Amino acid sequence: MTETSASARTTPWFARPAARAWTCAPAPAGVRDFHASLPGYAPTPLTELPSLAAELGVGRVFVKDESARLGLPAFKVLGTSWAVHRLLAGRPAGERVEFVTATDGNHGRAVAREARRLGNGAHVFVSQGVHPGAAAAIESEGARVTRVAGDYDRAVREAAAAARATAHAVLVQDTAWPGYEEVPALIVEGYATLFAEVDEQLAAAGAGAPGLVVVPVGVGSLAQAAVTHYRGRPASGPGAAPALLAVEPTAAAPALASLTRGEPVTVPTRTTAMAGLNCGTLSSLAWPYLRDGLDAATAVPDPAAATALRDLTALGVPSGPCGAAPLAAARAALTDTARRTALAVTPTTTVVLLSTEGREANPHG
Repeated sequence: MTETSASARTTPWFARPAARAWTCAPAPAGVRDFHASLPGYAPTPLTELPSLAAELGVGRVFVKDESARLGLPAFKVLGTSWAVHRLLAGRPAGERVEFVTATDGNHGRAVAREARRLGNGAHVFVSQGVHPGAAAAIESEGARVTRVAGDYDRAVREAAAAARATAHAVLVQDTAWPGYEEVPALIVEGYATLFAEVDEQLAAAGAGAPGLVVVPVGVGSLAQAAVTHYRGRPASGPGAAPALLAVEPTAAAPALASLTRGEPVTVPTRTTAMAGLNCGTLSSLAWPYLRDGLDAATAVPDPAAATALRDLTALGVPSGPCGAAPLAAARAALTDTARRTALAVTPTTTVVLLSTEGREANPHG
């Protein structure tokens, strides 16, 4: 039986095992085919790490490595490319637009890259705390960057206002609020490719379906995509639906707070090395999926993510702090007997950790 570690005892936790019985509509068809048509597309690696499986007391551990996705160091371009593709399909051919967005780093660069690829402009609002190197990377894509003296939520408000006030501007935001749902929904759809790849790669490795998937949460769009993928298809038998564990920084954990309260909660945020997850408000579209489809949520401090980052790097996975958070969460969850039970994790379980960014995505010390 697994013993409870000191870090597990002090890590906040929410669990709802009934989530495995909840179902929703699946993601739309055609997303993977679109991504496969893009120049430079290739599935990102799913790296097996037996030493982590031994440490965590499970059958197999795989890390989905998003450090080089379509030429960018994070997964975000999957959502932005699909959303921009669908948005432009409904506009006159050859019309030039300016894509406007707010970012903690990765999303903004992905929007800027797509704008440049398609011959359009981009205006990116960068929240306080984003490393200057990440802002410079966005500018290197040809985007106009406005630095905001405030947090991510304020940057979103300023970006939305700028888009409303600018002719031929289109807001491409990965968080939703009442009255702004179409584009965030398209971005979530775009993330379906990541999970389709995981399915194929696990099958090729002879691993079958995962028993636990750990996903980092910022505004919740990737977690919504995970819920859609794993709850939007029939399970093949009892216990076949995987447990889904969400992880946030302790400095910015609106999902954990919202799940604990049973309603959406905006939380104050503090500086964190997990800059891409430094969000205080969940997407209004994501919240129902997280509420009903997540088995558990936790929040990890920066030192735990830093340790996980060093360990992943030593094992050959070039992760950034956000991408390392799932390993920190798995350690906090799977060294506690009650938490393992809530997640239905056994010594034969296959675990998938989503490493959503590489070290270059949000430079850090």
